[in-house]
Amino acid sequence: MVKYNSVLKAQIINEHLNDGTSGAELARNHQLPKRQVNRWLQQYRLNGIETLKRHKTKRKFSAEFKWNVINYYQTHDESLAEVAGKYNVLACQICTWRKTFIRDGYSGLGPHPKGRPTKMKRSKKQIRQLDYYMKKLSEHEFIQSMSRKGNCHDNAPIESFFHLYKTECLTGFPPCKDLAELKAVSLEYVNWFNYQRISSKTKGMSPCEYREHTLAA
Repeated sequence: MVKYNSVLKAQIINEHLNDGTSGAELARNHQLPKRQVNRWLQQYRLNGIETLKRHKTKRKFSAEFKWNVINYYQTHDESLAEVAGKYNVLACQICTWRKTFIRDGYSGLGPHPKGRPTKMKRSKKQIRQLDYYMKKLSEHEFIQSMSRKGNCHDNAPIESFFHLYKTECLTGFPPCKDLAELKAVSLEYVNWFNYQRISSKTKGMSPCEYREHTLAA
């Protein structure tokens, strides 16, 4: 974000007051955004020249201040830019505060703790490296696949199957009544997929037929 010094702002204010130059003309003469110049002029009219000085430290706003700004904007017939100029804040800040208030209420306007939260959600790769997960796979005689990062060739076939399973077996059909019905429907689909479903990729054969054909070649 471009930062403008106080000298430039004061110069623009003086030209506006002494020469009566409009905001659009000032923006054109100084090669500045028209919206930015008009905001400075509005801030000066509402709160004086002090509001145009740069702050040396990052400003912190209390929950009460944010609520007062939100409440004023919602109860007065003024634009977002006018309210921002009145309270010497950015219009985007007011929008953010309103969204936070709608989502989290008054408590969401308060300060938030810095740094990472103490409990982090584990990634899929971290879960696959846990002892109990690997033990469970071993009990069911599953061979775990741990490809390199960015290498998804071993994952692509099962992702493709899941896509077909959801679109051909689940989408458009009424939801299952319980887990037993879902299991029965899934087993029926897997059996049909392996022994009856044909496609151009398998040369008009089912997956099992194509496997036997490939092994015999």
